[in-house]
Amino acid sequence: MGTIAPKTLAKKIIRLIWEKKAEDIALLNLKKLSSLADYFLICSVGSDVQARVVADAVAEGLRRKGYISHMEGYNSAKWILIDCYAVIVHIFVPEVREFYGLERLWGDAPREDYPDGI
Repeated sequence: MGTIAPKTLAKKIIRLIWEKKAEDIALLNLKKLSSLADYFLICSVGSDVQARVVADAVAEGLRRKGYISHMEGYNSAKWILIDCYAVIVHIFVPEVREFYGLERLWGDAPREDYPDGI
């Protein structure tokens, strides 16, 4: 795996998902709250098909560099999780994002919103 600062990696992923029309992009800084990851990157998509398109864009953009550990939820595509070590990407259809409420669960985390990408 190449070395890249977690925030730089998060911004690279934001560019990749924004190009595929992901919406409501939020970056939660977990550095002081959890050893799980430095950041959660959360976004919404309009359908399971778009979820796969966004996940594929992240995978293609990062896999060759070794930045992806694994991916879960691709087949059902209501919530796709991509583990990029220090950055964990969550791609949700809106009703599933609302139901699981990661932003509420991690409400103490500093948050940055990217309504217009980077």
